[in-house]
Amino acid sequence: MPRALQRQAVSHAAPRRAKLLPLVCAATLAAGGLATLAVNAEADTVSGNLLANPGFESGALGAWSCTTGTGSVVNSPAHSGSYALKGAVGNSDTAQCGQTVAVQPNTKYSLSAWVQGQYVYLGATGSGVTDPATWTPGGSSWQQLSTTFTTGASTTSVNVYLHGWYGQGAYLADDVALVPGSTPPPPSSPPPSSTSASASPSPSSSQTSTPPPNVAVPVAPYVDMGAWPVPVLGDMAAGGNLKSFTLAFVTSVGCKASWFNAWDPRAGWAKDQIDAIRAAGGDVKISFGGASGTELAAACTTVDSLFAEYDAVVNAYNLKYVDFDIEGSAVADKASNDRRSAALAKLQKAHPGLKVSLTLPVLPEGLTADGVSIVQSARDTGVDVDLVNVMAMDYGRPNTNYGDAAVQAAQSTHDQIKALYPAKTDAQLWAMTGVTPMLGENDDHQIYNQASAQQLVAFAKQHHLGVLGFWEMTRDANACTGALFKCTNIPQTPYEFSKIFSQYTG
Repeated sequence: MPRALQRQAVSHAAPRRAKLLPLVCAATLAAGGLATLAVNAEADTVSGNLLANPGFESGALGAWSCTTGTGSVVNSPAHSGSYALKGAVGNSDTAQCGQTVAVQPNTKYSLSAWVQGQYVYLGATGSGVTDPATWTPGGSSWQQLSTTFTTGASTTSVNVYLHGWYGQGAYLADDVALVPGSTPPPPSSPPPSSTSASASPSPSSSQTSTPPPNVAVPVAPYVDMGAWPVPVLGDMAAGGNLKSFTLAFVTSVGCKASWFNAWDPRAGWAKDQIDAIRAAGGDVKISFGGASGTELAAACTTVDSLFAEYDAVVNAYNLKYVDFDIEGSAVADKASNDRRSAALAKLQKAHPGLKVSLTLPVLPEGLTADGVSIVQSARDTGVDVDLVNVMAMDYGRPNTNYGDAAVQAAQSTHDQIKALYPAKTDAQLWAMTGVTPMLGENDDHQIYNQASAQQLVAFAKQHHLGVLGFWEMTRDANACTGALFKCTNIPQTPYEFSKIFSQYTG
């Protein structure tokens, strides 16, 4: 994907890190005075529970904080006691509520909660902690979610959180418990006022393999992290009504992972920004490769050495998502592509649930033969490919409507994936399809404009595409005329494209 070639600032001096400004969607505490109500909720009596106000029996949020305006305490229905948490999920907000708790390093903890609603999530985040998130497809009865995790050597606190899912309606939560040890509090029957269908759920009704109706990260535009000044993700999230990003690019210095040949990912460069995005309810994908650097698969000559570099980046940033932007001569390099496939299969075994996306060049007629071979190599090596994300840009065809071409490329790619994965349903195939256009003037001087963006969003809503991205956030933010690496060169307001793409929620 196109990258800024002007890197003199990086080579001459280390850029100062831009200060991360407060996110507009920072969690806020609901108003409410101190309550002196009697506490009789189940979680309030769980031995060793570290959470404050775990059954919401104070009648207020207390120690819990929720994204602005989405959290409240209600007195009906409750799983036990008199009160429960209600999260007001919207089309652009999952109503995340959380509480930060002091914990001990190198200690196993169990986490549980009773929930009601569609697609309710429970998890915990913290330095050195792999998020143990669990979820339920939901229903009209109370269901118990439970999970475990182990703190890292330097972990002193975690944030326990609950949230719903975009457009799925409000959720309820009650009797949340965080206790040392690997056994969660035993399920208990709901009070008699609950419906008879609210007994403890069978495994098939809680955390099944059925995917949520909307993808976890529906919009993740690329951010050229090598731009100068260093992009501030929090500003971009606030300015564009966005939650998540794809950070570009990790390349190689020899067989060593490097942010655009300048910074060592092992040192956690930009992790403070990533942590802030996650704290606001979003997430990041880190992308390897790009047009201007050498992807690690070409630099590392063995599967084990390549795996070690990918693994180091995943560990440094506690990643759930990795992206591989394969273009230029790399697309036809079968040896490196097969080596990458083998390393990714090993990486997913080391990190169960890790999502892998392959970002590939495309024409309106679909992936090139080399692109199809890359997906086939990953499939045959055992990689669970989450997304085939196409670069709907730079076709080199004058007088082409780039809005129509992006939609056609998505349909063509869907059909090619179907041939590779014949057992998948049509909905699953669309969920594997991602589209990433280049905003404004493309390198071939053809134009992708705001109407084209609206057209793609409408198409994505119709078919529930796996992800929408675009190249690139700083160009959208600058809204300028000039060099293509930093300007779209079409009339627009700052973050105009971001606000259009943010309308897509899965």
